Amino acid sequence: MSRVRIVGGCMRSRVIDVPESTGLRPTPDRVRETVFNWLGQELSGLNCLDLFAGSGAMGFEAASRGAASVVMVEKAPAVFAHLQNTLGLLKAPNVRLQRGDALEFLRATPERFDVIFLDPPYRQGWLERVAPLLPRVLAEDGRVYVEAETAVDTLAGLTAFKRGKAGQVHYQLLANEDTP
Repeated sequence: MSRVRIVGGCMRSRVIDVPESTGLRPTPDRVRETVFNWLGQELSGLNCLDLFAGSGAMGFEAASRGAASVVMVEKAPAVFAHLQNTLGLLKAPNVRLQRGDALEFLRATPERFDVIFLDPPYRQGWLERVAPLLPRVLAEDGRVYVEAETAVDTLAGLTAFKRGKAGQVHYQLLANEDTP
């Protein structure tokens, strides 16, 4: 089992175990540090969605940095159970776990989010399926972080305004053109 650490905030340096699961790739520490520099170190008052939660690294990082709420959605039963265990250890009251399908969650939730983290399984067409549903759940001046196997310049009417690459992984922060 591999591990990642929370980079900043009130849970800084806490370690998260990463369960063994096909296709699970936790966002590396240095990439998370860059992304949260882009977003601003403090996420106070922001509502965040970690749609393909996996290890929970992005969601727990957001919670550590003061997000008002973080919803983590995960479909795989064993990975979800691991997230429950991690949440129990970290005792993050601003985190809510939701077991289920990403598309069903987006269709059903009445919530809107200021920051959405998208790191879906690669080569399965998830970004294309999620894109039409994002506008109804993204706050007007919201931002979407996308981690993918290829560069993403636009998604759901949003444009990448920050981008990076780590190994084979492309990561970018998208927003409405007026927002950044």
